[in-house]
Amino acid sequence: MEAGGGTGLNVQKKGLVKQPEPIKPSPNNTEEEDQEAKDMQKEALNRRNAWEPSVFYSLGNETFFFTGQEVSIRESLDSFGAVIWPGAVALCRYLEKQRDQVELLDKAVLELGAGTGLVSIVGSLLGAWVTATDLPDVLPNLNFNLSRNTRGRCRYTPQVAALVWGPDVKRNFPNSIYHYDYVLCADVVYHHNFLEDLLITMQHFCRPETTLLWANKVRFPSDLRFIENFKNVFNVTLLEEIPQEEVRIYQATAKKFHYYRTGVVKQVPACGGRLVGEDHLNRTGMSFGESPLSRLVL
Repeated sequence: MEAGGGTGLNVQKKGLVKQPEPIKPSPNNTEEEDQEAKDMQKEALNRRNAWEPSVFYSLGNETFFFTGQEVSIRESLDSFGAVIWPGAVALCRYLEKQRDQVELLDKAVLELGAGTGLVSIVGSLLGAWVTATDLPDVLPNLNFNLSRNTRGRCRYTPQVAALVWGPDVKRNFPNSIYHYDYVLCADVVYHHNFLEDLLITMQHFCRPETTLLWANKVRFPSDLRFIENFKNVFNVTLLEEIPQEEVRIYQATAKKFHYYRTGVVKQVPACGGRLVGEDHLNRTGMSFGESPLSRLVL
């Protein structure tokens, strides 16, 4: 597999993982498009039905049109993370169609399980400062796709970083440093053994000021169980359901809890457990993930 170029993107090299920058930089000084080109792009977007298929297949590549621009994605059969899944396309269409409701301009955005990078690319084209994350072995292709589709076209240069779901995320991405306005996830739930770790990771990054957008095709009974656990942890709204593609798009924000502490709270299992303690907990208002509730999972 061809190694991805590293122009301006943080990637893993020679076994060393560079942490992403936590502070949003100043916008890039790119030349403004002339007004005629902008008017043509606007007309093209108005003419296109939001759900009209806009992808043409070729060997190893897929081409999309979002925000009036061509996006070319290189796929690979090396891993699930190197293939475009329906949740990613649905979320990109939603972000483009609902740009007035989901305002990404100048926002700090984190994508979990970025895969081929399609969602991160569209977020970047919409003016966000994006950090795209996935497992280390996915990063070369992810970096390649982000670089080829955002260089000289975006307000901010996106970052690529390795991120492994689970408890270690608290150490590698401390809340005191990393803050995001939006967390984006697409087709991160399927038949794998890391759903509990995914929920822990979602909780960690979804602070009181954060909005999480998650699009997923519902394939297995385990997907439905995860959705129930997801609803227990977050305030959840179903934004859109696409029956023909079996895809749902959810918006989530952190639940809050008020509690009265008279003793020590016991550790409880993640995903499907319940709040248990030696003291009485009145669950009405504290941010999930804040100490000591960072030790508690519904």
